[in-house]
Amino acid sequence: MTTTTLAVLVPLLPFLGSVAGLLLGRTAPGFVRPLAVLPTLAAAVLAVVVAVRQGGGTAIDASTQLTPTGSVPIDLSLYIDGFAALVAVLVGVVATCVQIYSTGYLREDPRYPSYAALVSLFTSAMLLVVYSGDLMVLLVGWEIMGICSYFLVGHYWETPEARAASLKAFLVTKLGDVPFLIGLFALATDAGTFQIRGVLAAVPTLDHPTVIALLLLAGVAGKSAQFPLHTWLPDAMAGPTPVSALIHAATMVAAGIYFTARLLPVFAASAAAMTVLAVMAAITMVGSGLAALAQDDIKRVLAYSTIGQLGYMAGALAVGDRGSAVFHLLSHGAFKALLFLAAGTVIHAAGTNSLTAMSRMSGLAKRIPDAYWTMTVALLALAAIPPFAGFFSKEAVLVAAEHTALGERTVAPAGAGWTVLVAGLLTAFLTAAYALRLWLRTFRGQGAEAPDHGRQPIAMTSVLWVLAIPSLGFGLTVTYLDDWFDGNALTPTVTTAVLGTGLAAAGAVITYAIWRTLAARTPAAAAAQAPAPHVAHPDADAGLVEAEALHLPHPAEDPADPGRALLGPLHGPAADGFHLDAVYRAAFVRPVLAAASLVRFLDREVVDTYVRAAGTSAKGLGWFVRRAQTGNVQTYLSALLAGSVVLAIVAVALANAVAGA
Repeated sequence: MTTTTLAVLVPLLPFLGSVAGLLLGRTAPGFVRPLAVLPTLAAAVLAVVVAVRQGGGTAIDASTQLTPTGSVPIDLSLYIDGFAALVAVLVGVVATCVQIYSTGYLREDPRYPSYAALVSLFTSAMLLVVYSGDLMVLLVGWEIMGICSYFLVGHYWETPEARAASLKAFLVTKLGDVPFLIGLFALATDAGTFQIRGVLAAVPTLDHPTVIALLLLAGVAGKSAQFPLHTWLPDAMAGPTPVSALIHAATMVAAGIYFTARLLPVFAASAAAMTVLAVMAAITMVGSGLAALAQDDIKRVLAYSTIGQLGYMAGALAVGDRGSAVFHLLSHGAFKALLFLAAGTVIHAAGTNSLTAMSRMSGLAKRIPDAYWTMTVALLALAAIPPFAGFFSKEAVLVAAEHTALGERTVAPAGAGWTVLVAGLLTAFLTAAYALRLWLRTFRGQGAEAPDHGRQPIAMTSVLWVLAIPSLGFGLTVTYLDDWFDGNALTPTVTTAVLGTGLAAAGAVITYAIWRTLAARTPAAAAAQAPAPHVAHPDADAGLVEAEALHLPHPAEDPADPGRALLGPLHGPAADGFHLDAVYRAAFVRPVLAAASLVRFLDREVVDTYVRAAGTSAKGLGWFVRRAQTGNVQTYLSALLAGSVVLAIVAVALANAVAGA
């Protein structure tokens, strides 16, 4: 079988599994789980085969005309280069792990068939984005992911939080997709084709590179949760934890970064666009790091962490190095999927997603050793501690920024390099701080013993160890991946390694010292406020217990929280995402609602008034005419005579007036 045929099957198999799962979900429920896991697993295996055959060499390029358009043609095409092949492997592996994990996590959920089918469709859409060689076909996968995220985030639609989160995710991403679509049309008009190969060849002749790049960046910011369109991602934690793992690690948010990497020459044609991307990445990195330090929900910490790591990738692209961006995308996909899936296990064991509540439990590490050890590995990778995967990929980003800042690479302005480098180093400090804070408050709590719910299902624990392998060892492949990523070296340099690791170590040491001090001051209070064992609904994050329900201090007032001490007066704003949602409500939501109220008033009180008046006038005239129709001939003759007399008088008066003039 040819490589092209295998590549076609990679997105097709999960799609067919999704359709079959929806059709058989009610009539043959025993087939739902095999149809969820096996097609995705087969797609992952085929993606590995395609990657091996592609080998980082010449891109696989095949196309056939999808439909005649009369102008710019739309082709059903494949364009698979080295990093596309590897990203497809990441998507397949993570999606398979999520499907396997979900068989245990949602084993009692009555809506599991539709959930599994949507996850398969989600996976198929992302694989279509990765392999597509035509921008219009890529857009199809792009939009399918948007609607899948809407349904999956709102899986627990009985709760207002899930409904609001799904709607917010859909609307915010669509806000970016509108200019994104305009940018695609403008790009195709300038290039004369939607084919990615043709677009890249036409970059030197583009008439409006800056306008096109900025329009496309709006869609990238929405999809990949970059400032200022990142606010949907933390709220999307209302969905099931496996969905969070899929969205954050391999689909949806990765799509924007991947798209930018694929069309990087288009963005690099505009120094202004690269500068905007660098500033956007820097604000995203630092802001999300500060916000993560103030969150009480374990999943919201990880959500802000994802935003920050995506900022690293966007920063690498802003300095013109797509190799380091995609390298970090792959590394981050492994350890972030592991973090979310391990967090799901922790939440089930603790009966709450509140770090404040977990910090008042002891023995969680003994209750769930699989989650404890694998989450420790993933947090070390997140904090970029050598030799874990995150160290090498983060260092690749910092090295690329250093080269641009020092003028050794001229793809982007030097100012963009300095912006990304300084923000990346500061984010390394913040990342280590919030990663250690999460670990300490989750697994080193003081108080009553954590409730014992027994062993977690093997379907949930086995995938944790599978994902722990690349989280630990993927970075060691750094010297073998150059050919897959444009040939640029990805190895760390002494300067960035010392600075980055030193700042990460400083963040961890300071956080640990503060935690030890606070724990020594408040042991009695922590024990007194230890929550009673509570069994959360085993398959619904929506039913988890919040800290307030356990009579714990509000997270912003928790004296034992090292994040509160580290942030000081910034803690309140950071916990609320720096009030960006409030800004949006004031700047956009309220004016739109006010305009809608004005339109409603004009429609009801002005337009409807005229309509009613016209109807009333016609009705009154009809009444008058009806009253005149008596059926009496004498009355008609009298009226005719009277009318004739009146007309005669008027005619005589007018004639005299004319004669007198």
